[in-house]
Amino acid sequence: MTAEHAVLDPRRMRDVMGNFCTGVTVITALDGDEPLGFACQSFTSVSLDPPLVSFCPARTSTTWPKIREIGTFSINVLAASQRTLCAAFAVSGGNKFLGVEWTPGDNGAPAIEGAIARVEATIEAEHDAGDHTIVVARVTGLTALHSGGPLLFYRGTYGHFDEM
Repeated sequence: MTAEHAVLDPRRMRDVMGNFCTGVTVITALDGDEPLGFACQSFTSVSLDPPLVSFCPARTSTTWPKIREIGTFSINVLAASQRTLCAAFAVSGGNKFLGVEWTPGDNGAPAIEGAIARVEATIEAEHDAGDHTIVVARVTGLTALHSGGPLLFYRGTYGHFDEM
């Protein structure tokens, strides 16, 4: 069987796409006094002019609809040392911010302590995409926070980048 005739079931898709290494982010917003957030590895720069980024929350996310309603959020790029923090934000429900140090960013959304970078943004557009939603966001602020390496996701596990 050639690759073009391979069965495209969800497990096979996950296995093959897992060969593409991604960074890991936590998308955050503030709902009154309540911080909200979810882990997201499908994040990318889209355009420099205008400044746009994109990420893809699952349709099953209970957090994204709340953040969508707020409309203003931060994308916190996690450091290699933040694997445990990522796991807390990857589950549904519960107090994901328990024990997490954060301060309000310039747009009010939680800026997670220890993240290596932060992108503040507002929703520009959304597109249905199967079991996920493609969110295009307009960048309103950028901050490089630490010089350490990023948390990476590859073949279903977390790792880090060894500088040469």
